[in-house]
Amino acid sequence: MKPPQIRTVVIVEDDEQTRARFIDKIATCPNLAVVGEAASCAEALARLAEVQPDVLLVDLGLPDGDGADIIQYATRLSRVPAIMVITVFGDEQRVLRAIRSGASGYLLKTDPAHDICASIEELLAGGAPISPVIARYLIRHFREDSAQEGVDTESAGLTERELEVLRLAAKGYTYQEVADLLGLSVNTVGTHTRIVYRKLAVGSRSEAVFEAARLGLVDVPWRRT
Repeated sequence: MKPPQIRTVVIVEDDEQTRARFIDKIATCPNLAVVGEAASCAEALARLAEVQPDVLLVDLGLPDGDGADIIQYATRLSRVPAIMVITVFGDEQRVLRAIRSGASGYLLKTDPAHDICASIEELLAGGAPISPVIARYLIRHFREDSAQEGVDTESAGLTERELEVLRLAAKGYTYQEVADLLGLSVNTVGTHTRIVYRKLAVGSRSEAVFEAARLGLVDVPWRRT
């Protein structure tokens, strides 16, 4: 029998006790391994220069900057990790910046129901683990933006090919994987993706997935805790 694939995790969290608690919990997950930790933006950049993990867990309130800057950096790596925010901050500005920077999950530390192992597994499966209060806020925000932008809520004006690309992206496939599945070039997938972003009036994959889910174009398993 083929052994299970071990997925690697880097944790960016400035509170030592909280970071240790995450590490201890992830150590109980049979398919996950923490390969790096950082307590600041500078340390996070150093870790990501050494190892490109499958998963990046990021706090936002770091002593030398905003965790969203780390998220933006990670999305430019040759191997982009699945990114999830775990923070105490649930205000509009921080939530939107993190999502627009490339985070696919957003959990509040004050949410007692979240299970870090289950959330990471969900993230790796293409899901979007979101604390309920954040999910409700995002849906309301994107609904208001869509109304202002005049987005067609039936299909958003997307072609069948654009919908195919969007639905595969929502499942977590990379550009190369989408290209292989649809028999397209990576450049063509990138072009379709940019058109999808423009039609949905969004600026990132995370925003596109949230907006498409709200419109009923894709099925995203937001975890309800």
